[in-house]
Amino acid sequence: MREAGWCYGKLRRKGFRLTSPRQAILDVLAQNPRHLSAEEVFLLTHKSHPGIGLATVYRTLNLLTQVGIIRKFDFGDGRSRYELTAEEEEEHHHHLVCIRCGRIINYSDFMEKEKKFIKDLEAELSKKYQFKINSHQIYFYGLCKECQ
Repeated sequence: MREAGWCYGKLRRKGFRLTSPRQAILDVLAQNPRHLSAEEVFLLTHKSHPGIGLATVYRTLNLLTQVGIIRKFDFGDGRSRYELTAEEEEEHHHHLVCIRCGRIINYSDFMEKEKKFIKDLEAELSKKYQFKINSHQIYFYGLCKECQ
C-alpha cells in the first residue's frame, strides 16, 4: 500500500480543497497497486462511501490528473486507467501489457539505458519538428507468462 498523504498538500497548493469524495478516491488509489479504471475506482469507493456517484468519480479523476497527483493511461482496452503518482517525480516506469488477459506489469529495470536513448530521441524529434516534449509513455504489448 502506498502513502497518499503527500498529495493532500499538493492539492491544497494548487488551490483545491480536500473534500471527502476526493480523499476517498485518493485512498482507493493509494491502497490498490493495480491500474484502476474509473468504474473500478467507483465500485471500490462506493463500498465505503455509497453517496459518491460515478459522475463525481469521473470529475475527481479528471481534476487529480490535471493537478498531477494521478496519471491517466490508455492501454488499448477502451478504458482509461489511473495510478497514483509517486511523491518524487523521479519514480518513472513503463508498462508491459498482456493482450490476452489485460495484465499490466510496471517495470523500471532498464531505465538508465532507456534514459539516454529517449533523451537523444526527444532531442532529435524536438529539433526536427520544432516540438517541445514534456513527457512520454511507453507500452509494450504481448503475452504474459501465464498466457503464452
